[in-house]
Amino acid sequence: MEELELIVASVKQEMDAAIKHLEHAFQKIRAGRASTSMVQDVMVEYYGAPTPLSQVANVSVVDAMTLSIQPWDRSAIGPIEKAIINSNLGFAPSNNGDVIILNVPPLTEERRRDLAKQAKAETEQTKVVIRNARQEGNKELKRLDGVAEDLIKGVEKDIQELTDAYVKKADEHLKVKEAEILKV
Repeated sequence: MEELELIVASVKQEMDAAIKHLEHAFQKIRAGRASTSMVQDVMVEYYGAPTPLSQVANVSVVDAMTLSIQPWDRSAIGPIEKAIINSNLGFAPSNNGDVIILNVPPLTEERRRDLAKQAKAETEQTKVVIRNARQEGNKELKRLDGVAEDLIKGVEKDIQELTDAYVKKADEHLKVKEAEILKV
């Protein structure tokens, strides 16, 4: 009985991780408003080592369309600008000697559709991970010896209900993100 609970807990944990990954991926998809998460994955060549932008500068949102990046070391301004340009985020950094300013360009209708497609693709990937977790859980159940078949069927049903709930949760996340992206 304990083994069955362990399998269900393991499946649930994998599905939780898939939803968390989806939420993180959605943070990177910009919806027209400036957000510090847009540049969180930018790696800066700082004293010869690739370093996350957040470790070499303070990133803040000035207004809905502007990000401000204030390096802790002035000599890092050049490498930060280079890293932003090389990251293909579509930003043209400008600086005043102390602070780098990123103006977030407004999204075109075509770009909004592309971002919505990207969000859909992330959601589909998440659903695949959720279904794979279900499949692994069911395989683990089949490997158990000496467990009543009706117990196994009951746990398979529980795993399927979990799968349905997490797929629905992923779809709800997508619906919210699409509305955010397509809102002009």
